[in-house]
Amino acid sequence: MSDRLPEQLDPWRMVAARRVFEGSVPLADMPRLRSLLADDAGEVRYSMEFGRDIGGVAYAALVMDAGLPLECQRSLQRFVLPVHVEQRIGLIRDETDEDALPPGYEAQLVQGESLAPLDLLEDELILAVPAVPAMSGTEAMDAEWAPAAEEQDAINPFAALKALKRDT
Repeated sequence: MSDRLPEQLDPWRMVAARRVFEGSVPLADMPRLRSLLADDAGEVRYSMEFGRDIGGVAYAALVMDAGLPLECQRSLQRFVLPVHVEQRIGLIRDETDEDALPPGYEAQLVQGESLAPLDLLEDELILAVPAVPAMSGTEAMDAEWAPAAEEQDAINPFAALKALKRDT
């Protein structure tokens, strides 16, 4: 087990050795994720285990816990979204191998003999960020909003024609 995550690694050697990495990474070290956050305060705790399942599929099992600082789109206030991710990633050498992965596996195409483990962590956290962040406890806007009758007539381009028709 190692607490230091290397920048690049050979995933096939890691699978053969059944290598496990555990530790934490600052959110500031993830530039693609950082662009979605309110700020880069905080860190992600992770465990990354390489191995083969009983079917012989090479995988990387990820478990992550983080508090992502987001901006609520209802109140425009900063809040921290707790995120827990568990994902099993099937390591494949060719795109055609993706169909052979068992259910519950996400495919990761490995080109060559190198893989950036931090990118795997960052990809999964990006997927965990909601499209529209909303802080719990804030009111949802009513989707059935309708303008008052006077406002409706004022914005209706045919309202003037209706008034002319009444005059005749």
